[in-house]
Amino acid sequence: MGQSMQSRAHWEKVYSDVPAEGVSWFQDHALRSLRLIRETGLPRSAAVLDVGGGASTLVDDLLREGYSALTVLDLSEAALAVARARLGESAHTINWVAADITNAGLPSQSIDIWHDRAVFHFLTTAQERHAYIETVLRVVKPDGHVIVATFAEDGPTKCSGLPVMRYSASELHATFGAPFELLAHEREAHATPSGAVQQFVYCHCRRTGSAARV
Repeated sequence: MGQSMQSRAHWEKVYSDVPAEGVSWFQDHALRSLRLIRETGLPRSAAVLDVGGGASTLVDDLLREGYSALTVLDLSEAALAVARARLGESAHTINWVAADITNAGLPSQSIDIWHDRAVFHFLTTAQERHAYIETVLRVVKPDGHVIVATFAEDGPTKCSGLPVMRYSASELHATFGAPFELLAHEREAHATPSGAVQQFVYCHCRRTGSAARV
């Protein structure tokens, strides 16, 4: 079984064994992500992709705010099922994609706002990170926005039993490289359902029109 299938099995087990509101990254409302998406200044018709959105409530709040072109991608079918059940009839307005983001067949230049909270830091090999960034470059429209949050340099070294990468804002931006203009960055002290505190860093970049590759 390849790494992607191993990862899929891991996350299906997580969401089968633990209620969505019990996982360490759970937020009642992803208020920081919601604000950063608003601050792009793009209209509510902008195409928004939530990478690793799974059971996150971000999609609920985006719908309430009038965003109308939403895609939620996650490796876990079980996580997506939680969100679909929670949204009820509104779930039919969302594009749900069960896939590995490093090889997801998303349409080219189809996304205005790419959002990822807590997926990129699970990519521990240069090959995985390269594949992810190549996907961003292909899928996000020139001048589109890329919002990525990972564990900060003083964040956890593992999550859900898996090793993770940790980044400062400058390291995270440098990993993405020249085709991404850093617009803003900030930190977050995330309180987990168990009461622990995890340090996150958020980088908000613009995908430049440059043809440069990573």
